[in-house]
Amino acid sequence: MIRIDDVAVELGGTRILDDVDAHVERGRFVGLVGPNGAGKTTLLRTVTGALDPDRGEVRLDDDPVQGLTSKQASRRVAVVPQDTHLSFDFPVEEVVAMGRHPHRSRLSGSDERDRERVAAAMERTEVDHLADRPITAVSGGERQRVLLARALAQDAPVLLLDEPTASLDINHQVRTLELVRRLVDDDGKTVVAAIHDLNLAAHYCDDLLLLADGEVRASGDPASVLSENHLEAAFDTRAVVSRHPVTGSTYVTALPERPAEAEPEGRVHVVGGGGTVSRLLYLLSAAGYEVSVGALNEGDSDLETARSLGLDAVAEEPFAPVGEAARAEVERRVSEADATVLGDVEVGAGNLANLRAARGADSVVVVVEERSFDERNYAGSEAAALYGELRERGRVVGPDDLLAAVADAVAASASHGARVE
Repeated sequence: MIRIDDVAVELGGTRILDDVDAHVERGRFVGLVGPNGAGKTTLLRTVTGALDPDRGEVRLDDDPVQGLTSKQASRRVAVVPQDTHLSFDFPVEEVVAMGRHPHRSRLSGSDERDRERVAAAMERTEVDHLADRPITAVSGGERQRVLLARALAQDAPVLLLDEPTASLDINHQVRTLELVRRLVDDDGKTVVAAIHDLNLAAHYCDDLLLLADGEVRASGDPASVLSENHLEAAFDTRAVVSRHPVTGSTYVTALPERPAEAEPEGRVHVVGGGGTVSRLLYLLSAAGYEVSVGALNEGDSDLETARSLGLDAVAEEPFAPVGEAARAEVERRVSEADATVLGDVEVGAGNLANLRAARGADSVVVVVEERSFDERNYAGSEAAALYGELRERGRVVGPDDLLAAVADAVAASASHGARVE
């Protein structure tokens, strides 16, 4: 649908894009990702024909964009800009109707087809109830959907979106990208969107194009593009890449810089199982903590993750309950830890010993909770009582707040140790 061949763009004496090659297949949702100043907006403007490249060309359905008139290009590509500010008090319906201009002659007014397209676009984006309201009187999230409705009314097969979730709260970010995803899946639209949030891009996009310093650093599916090496090269930062435990999407967590020879930040023991703490192990290890985990049965994915990271793990035979020897090993690691982390793990008779061992922690317990314990308790009232005690004395967080909670727990442990001495 879109082919970009050897494109270079210079603005104000500065090379913004250089040697950019990419193609976008019909019916795909492609995310443009990269640091600020990477050239994402410039590339989108070049695809629309608003900018002429200094070298190379962009083709839409094998036709060079530079050879199309403005009206011809607008019938093929609709744009939702990053700047949603509109100065005039046009009613929302009139703003959406502006998308029909490429389909009218200079002197003709709107006809029944135009009105049908406008109504359908407003209904699809759920802004039809705002039809008579001035565009200046709607919220930022509503305004974003109005501009998307205008692009839909344009009836172009390609949609280009420049930071469609910028300045929106998480609710409107998700609503916007869910809508765009449906336009691809249900309507067959081809979408290219510059998205600053890597995790949203990984979750919603079919493919990603990573730009940095005006060049393509990687392209392909999110898992291959958002590798730790690619991210460090493009963003000049350390990051851990894992799978989100709920969505299964590629998930990126940026980490603070840390000298290679630095001493461990502290000791952390993690109680998990069944893949519930694999991502947490990545995060804690990359953040510089000395991490232990267990007890875990042989074959458990959390145990495999721990071994791949070179972490200290307490293992038990496959499908066997946690025995006394393993429980003693867990208790020792809990007693030596500055913080104990209890993952969102299912608890049965076989691993109840892990909760009993965690109960003996002198350090702060951080409970990572995504599901209620009732949903994952198969060990009855004792397990519920143990979990309730740990939850009450500990700090309950979601996965994204783990590192901050552990840092606080380790600092509290160090402060307590200093007072004891």
